[in-house]
Amino acid sequence: GYSAALLRRGARVVGIDRDPTAIRAAGPMLAAHPKLALHEGRFGDLESIVAARGEGKLDGVVLDIGVSSMQIDDAERGFSFQRDGPLDMRMSRDGPSAADVVNRLKLGDLARILNFLGEERQAGRIARAIEARRAERPFERTLDLANLVAKTIGRNPKDRIDPATRTFQALRIFVNDELGQLVHALVAAERVLKPGGRLAVVTFHSLEDRIVKRFLRDRSEGATGSRHLPDVQHKDRTFESRNRPVTGEDEEIASNPRARSAKLRSAVRTDAPARAAAEAADFTDLPSLADLPPSGV
Repeated sequence: GYSAALLRRGARVVGIDRDPTAIRAAGPMLAAHPKLALHEGRFGDLESIVAARGEGKLDGVVLDIGVSSMQIDDAERGFSFQRDGPLDMRMSRDGPSAADVVNRLKLGDLARILNFLGEERQAGRIARAIEARRAERPFERTLDLANLVAKTIGRNPKDRIDPATRTFQALRIFVNDELGQLVHALVAAERVLKPGGRLAVVTFHSLEDRIVKRFLRDRSEGATGSRHLPDVQHKDRTFESRNRPVTGEDEEIASNPRARSAKLRSAVRTDAPARAAAEAADFTDLPSLADLPPSGV
């Protein structure tokens, strides 16, 4: 949708998507728009992709974060618990799957992932229930895991979402390193945008939105530290932030309920040099896919 709107305005668009299915599905759009080019890859690699294509500095960067409707609606991708499918969740179809994480990650690491990435207050109970069940047989299907979560924590009458929602969100974000990719993409956008270039980021939950908000606040402030202390560091502002997020209007949400949680933040690139270090977020306290024990251990 974003690409189509930009193309209608006469822009030349380079699209980046890590999902090979999305790249294949874009065939008709490519044929209809000679100014559209697609690259299969992660948007965290934006800078290297742009350099490899010889694009130079860009007029704009649009980041549409998270899972797509196409992925959610395909039960075989394993992103949703609404219909049964393999417990996969890999956007790029490679690397460890959600089943690998659920069946092999250590109890403490699993609980931390569910707590931080899913904002699940019952993370410890769910992780212990998963550990007990996987000792009997491994998890392979989405509904198998969703049913265990529902049985473990029940349904809060005041909670409008399914009990498994936060667990599935956490696993999906972890499997695809979504927050890490977002940070890399924001830093890359700072480096590839020309002065006056626009950055637009659409997020769908609070973890993503906080990262974008922190990044833009940091890059649009000219000093760090307290003004009452002598060690204030003055830094050139690399973005002029438009801090008020834009949300979907009632008419849009009525036609597309998934837009309910969407927030758009935008900023304009200044002519200041890009910052040398990325300080937008620190996820070093979280386990990574490298922490997975070998299969069968």
